[in-house]
Amino acid sequence: QLQFVESGGGLVQPGGSLRLSCAASGSTFDSYAIGWFRQAPGKEREGVSCISSSGGLTKYSDSVKGRFTIVRDNARNTVYLQMNSLKPEDAAVYYCAARRALLGFVCVPDRYDYWGQGTQVTVSS
Repeated sequence: QLQFVESGGGLVQPGGSLRLSCAASGSTFDSYAIGWFRQAPGKEREGVSCISSSGGLTKYSDSVKGRFTIVRDNARNTVYLQMNSLKPEDAAVYYCAARRALLGFVCVPDRYDYWGQGTQVTVSS
């Protein structure tokens, strides 16, 4: 089982950038795909970006493609989400989560088993 600590959220102006970090502990990190998901008030949780256990595969939602980049550092048990050109509609609580790699690589929230506590991202002028 994995535990996560997310960090890097905050208030940013439209067009600005943030880098979210998801630091994991408690199990074999490189046996898990990791995803970033977000939930805005009144909306369902949605997949933002996911990365396979080795880092060789990534997925992005259409709304963030070209603006966000996901990378992982298995030596540091950490996944990063670099968010550029932020828009007001990107504002949400962002969560990282894990899915065992042997179950296949998907980027759907209800397929992920272990979740962090979330970090708030606010995009406003």
